[in-house]
Amino acid sequence: MLGLYQWPLPVLRERFPPGLRIVRDKTASAVPVGRLYTDVYHTVIIAPATSNTVAKCAFGISDTLPTNMLAQAGKLGIPGIVFACDTEPVVVTKAPHDWVTLRPRRIELDNVERLRQLDFCQVVASPAELETALAERLHALSLEWTTPAS
Repeated sequence: MLGLYQWPLPVLRERFPPGLRIVRDKTASAVPVGRLYTDVYHTVIIAPATSNTVAKCAFGISDTLPTNMLAQAGKLGIPGIVFACDTEPVVVTKAPHDWVTLRPRRIELDNVERLRQLDFCQVVASPAELETALAERLHALSLEWTTPAS
């Protein structure tokens, strides 16, 4: 997905604090998920979360890296922040080549609401909300941004 939006991994790595780990889902998720049990991660962030990922998380299906990370984090009491895509009746979003208007179905909106009910899961609906949630989480951990956006 990152490639479609012209976000190369090296550029993302430059924007985040040292030690932040960006994991690409290309194999079984056991290794990254297992690190949750070693106090390596203090927060799990899924951004963006497709309607498929939101639905799986909302119903406890953990068969991909993001869904498995959120499920295991919740079981361990590690906070998760999910940037859900389909959060409003009308969503204007950037597609790879243009802006598009989407009208999420009732089922997608219901899945977002169900996701909001999960323990240790915060749902955000915009990049600004994501940035605020991340800043609040870092503050709670006595950490701070080390990027140009700080």
